[in-house]
Amino acid sequence: MSDINFDTVGRAGLVTLNRPKALNALTEAMVLELGEALDEWAKDDRIARVAVRGEGEKAFCAGGDIRSVYDRRAGATDFFANEYRTNNRIAQYQKPYVALIHGVCMGGGVGLSAHGPYRIANETLTFAMPETAIGLFPDVGATHLLSRMEDEAGMWLGLTGHRIKRDMAAAVGYVTHPVEGSLDAALDRVAHARDLDGALAELTVETEPFDAGDRKVMAHAFAAPSVIEVMERLEKAGRDNEFAKIAADEIRLRSPMSLSVTFEQIRRAKDLDPAEVLEMDFSIVCKILDGHDLYEGIRAVLIDRDNAPKWDPAELDRVDPGEVLAHFAPSPHGELGLKHMAGRSAHGA
Repeated sequence: MSDINFDTVGRAGLVTLNRPKALNALTEAMVLELGEALDEWAKDDRIARVAVRGEGEKAFCAGGDIRSVYDRRAGATDFFANEYRTNNRIAQYQKPYVALIHGVCMGGGVGLSAHGPYRIANETLTFAMPETAIGLFPDVGATHLLSRMEDEAGMWLGLTGHRIKRDMAAAVGYVTHPVEGSLDAALDRVAHARDLDGALAELTVETEPFDAGDRKVMAHAFAAPSVIEVMERLEKAGRDNEFAKIAADEIRLRSPMSLSVTFEQIRRAKDLDPAEVLEMDFSIVCKILDGHDLYEGIRAVLIDRDNAPKWDPAELDRVDPGEVLAHFAPSPHGELGLKHMAGRSAHGA
């Protein structure tokens, strides 16, 4: 049985991630097959749209196959390169690209959804970019979206790795079409509707807004000029604000180097297009793969499961700014060549 299936439903090409026991985590073979299918459907006049979904009840896609990265070490460069190339195909796709999202959607799952203009999610969604918890960083081009979220919501999500549900994901701008119940009705509209925007709008439900007080705290704290000052602002606000207290507690558990790199990455991403963000991500990940914290983080979470990573450095104030900037230097592995595709017009936002 294949880990990823491709079908035609009405006018739509349908991708189904088919590793439900692994929460549809992405393998290198899956991202390569998806890239090839997108290229074929782009040239097929019978295919008007593309939709992607996850098999099973628990997840759209929980991310990349991190255990494989741990086993391959620096050899995992090819996995990330191929994943980012597929992310770029989605960002530049000239036909409507629709993500039908339920359950867990994190990391690589965000890469398969955030670059398309239609992100339909039901009430089971749990969204996060939790990479700083394992010594990684929000990759797959996700900071293109995170950096553009209002009131520093993207910096909050990127640094803390906080998990949010559908309504909050709609409030910050990840979910474009919040729906209730089964996603079958949305797939039917994608496959058959003449007016896709109108058809999907009919399914959209009202959601709860972001608490105004928490949003104000977030906007102030995460606009700070450094991670250390973010923490200072959160600690001060956390004396009488639960949102700030939780955010500070989450950040304390994350890799100090990953936090520092992520902060710089999100600030830079605001001025970059998706292809440029993915090129930046590739430079960063090549450096990360030669380092310590990623493998220590995976060990603590997936191998020994002691949830007690020993970060290097262990404290934010011991992070070398020069070492942070080194993550953004050109990689010895070269570039992905995505900038040559940046002139193509993407469909939608």
